[in-house]
Amino acid sequence: MHAPRAAAAGRTASPSTARRINDRLALRLLQDEGPLTAGRLKELTGLSRPTVADLVERLRAAGLITVVGETGARRRGPNARLYGIVADHAHLLALDLRGHGATVAVADLLGHLRAERTVPVADGTPPPDAVRATLRAVDATLAAAGAATPHTVAVGAPGLIDPESGRIGGTDWIPGWHRAVVTALRARPGTSVLLENEVNLAAVAEARDGAARDRDTFVLLWLGHGTGAAVVLDGRLRRGASGGTGEIGFLPVPGTGGLPSSHGCAGGFHSLAGSAAITHLAAEHGFALRAPAPGPASAPRSAAPEPADSGPASAPGPADPAPAAEALVRAALDRADGAAFLDELAARVALGVASVSAVLDPGCVVLGGEVGRAGGPEFAARVAVQLARISPLATEVRAGTVGGRGVLRGAVLTAMDAAQDALFPGTPEPPR
Repeated sequence: MHAPRAAAAGRTASPSTARRINDRLALRLLQDEGPLTAGRLKELTGLSRPTVADLVERLRAAGLITVVGETGARRRGPNARLYGIVADHAHLLALDLRGHGATVAVADLLGHLRAERTVPVADGTPPPDAVRATLRAVDATLAAAGAATPHTVAVGAPGLIDPESGRIGGTDWIPGWHRAVVTALRARPGTSVLLENEVNLAAVAEARDGAARDRDTFVLLWLGHGTGAAVVLDGRLRRGASGGTGEIGFLPVPGTGGLPSSHGCAGGFHSLAGSAAITHLAAEHGFALRAPAPGPASAPRSAAPEPADSGPASAPGPADPAPAAEALVRAALDRADGAAFLDELAARVALGVASVSAVLDPGCVVLGGEVGRAGGPEFAARVAVQLARISPLATEVRAGTVGGRGVLRGAVLTAMDAAQDALFPGTPEPPR
């Protein structure tokens, strides 16, 4: 993909501003295209040879790029040198906080993972112990990656993230140790900490690496332990005035026998499509998992869902039924007696999709979370059929592809963007 030419920048900007624009453009090209020669940078930017030579030297002196090799067996010397971004110029830390633990990853400036580990937190663990275990995992992961202090930290957590304060709020059930971990990380010197709702981070991953790469407007509908949504309009993640955009679990819908309240989403869409509701629906259809054969080697995939796929929770309880819900959907896709269950579940999900479409008309809804991923394209197609019966708006329904690791990947991408914005030569805002 060719970047827009920037040779005209110097005609309307000061020399220093033009240099920053050109440097930033070259760095973006090196990130998107990989290592390039100075000649190739000249072709892609439209800049003069002396200008490219100057910017290469500036970026090398700043430690942002270096010679990573040569191109062509017959070409030698300065014109054959390949320049690439110094990925270890800064390190990124990503955390995916869940009710049952945390996953920690360290990546380089280009978003490549260098180390990762998961720390479980059992029910009833005292919050100080959970915080200490998580911070020990952070330090161990940094050490394994050969990193000292991360430049940028991005944390994905359930609940409302206030856009003004950047703090978790508005939900009483959020584990207290989540807030304490974020506070402890923010107290560490030399590190910028970003906090984001986990479904929003999963949407970032779907937009960059997953099912929505070709869309600048879409909604991610998370189907997991609970339900949630992330809204991306015109390429921008929308959070709302209080961080509550996408709290679809509280959406009043028919068929629940009640209404949600300000203190809980029972009676809302969560009561139709949360994991507990899915397991109850399967039981109503007389559909249950077959008991797995003894031994881990013979256990069917449908009876052994991946634990890493637990997603955002709107109403967590002592027992997490999400794995059972995921396994039920997987198994139903392979069995003839699962069709009626899948169709009714698709009709329930379509209610949420139709409501979102009626307000936002995104044109595309991606089904994410462990249940959305378990259903795959076949379940997405069933939802699309049900949606067409109740909504006049053309809305494509896609299966998410990033899976349960979408939150962690979205955190890495968010940290990478923030670090690059801080480290790469910036384009100043025009004077007001």
